[in-house]
Amino acid sequence: MSTTRITFNAKSGAPASGEVTEPAGADKAPGVLLIQEWWGVNDHIRSLAKRLAEAGFLVLSPDLYHGVVTTDPAEAGRLMMALDGDRSMDELKGAFAFLAAHPRCSGKVGVIGFCMGGAFAFRAAANIAELGAAVPFYGVPPAASAPYAAVKCPVLAHVASRDEWVPVAKVEAIREQIQAAGGQMEVCVYEADHAFVNDTRPEVYSPENAKRAWERSIAFLHEHLG
Repeated sequence: MSTTRITFNAKSGAPASGEVTEPAGADKAPGVLLIQEWWGVNDHIRSLAKRLAEAGFLVLSPDLYHGVVTTDPAEAGRLMMALDGDRSMDELKGAFAFLAAHPRCSGKVGVIGFCMGGAFAFRAAANIAELGAAVPFYGVPPAASAPYAAVKCPVLAHVASRDEWVPVAKVEAIREQIQAAGGQMEVCVYEADHAFVNDTRPEVYSPENAKRAWERSIAFLHEHLG
């Protein structure tokens, strides 16, 4: 298994960057876009990329902050609010194309994201028709940026019961929209707080719930990406 910093073109042709984590061996593997939390592409995201690779996926973590990483919540909030959502989606579309064409990729690509990345995972599902699966964790995008009727891939959404940022009702409303348009979405609710998978934050980390959500996610991605 190896991780490499790479550059690629956004769909528009603009420069973008990220990190590719390859599974062991030389066989082709399903691809997964791993979208960062509001902290940036930090060691926690790299640990998730490693775990995905260990589970047999080829992982690309697009760097939406272009090298900036923070541990300060106030700065993270500023970085997220300053992010150009359309530019980020342009980069995610380019990341999808790069990963699908990667020599190690089977051609099937899904997306998983956490917090801010969960919101972008929803948005990607609504804007990248070729995605094979989407797994958003405790994130919801602005409604106008995600035409849910356009979601074609199956979605597995994880949400915490005590999450003030992402209320369960809001996620279930998205499920209703997707299902009304003929799509497939499952919502898993956990007795936990926002960011309960982040094991670097002991104040919110919930080991049992994190383990359950991760196992469900890996099984879901294998089921739909082959």
